[in-house]
Amino acid sequence: MYRIIDAAYERCSIAVTSNIHPSGFDTITPKTLTGARTDRLMHHARLVTTTGDSHRLAGKGVVPLH
Repeated sequence: MYRIIDAAYERCSIAVTSNIHPSGFDTITPKTLTGARTDRLMHHARLVTTTGDSHRLAGKGVVPLH
C-alpha cells in the first residue's frame, strides 16, 4: 500500500476507505511505514467521516468495529 500511495503522491488523486481513523493505522501496519504513509495521505486530504449503520453488513450478524 505504501508504494501505491507514494507513487500517487502529488501526481494524482487517490481515495482510501477504512473503518479505522488515520491515527489508528499503526495498529494494522508496521509503525516504520505508518507515519510516512499517513503524512502523504493527509497532506492535501479531505477527510470525510460518516456515521450510522453499515449497509454492507446489515442483516449479516456482523458487529462493526468501533
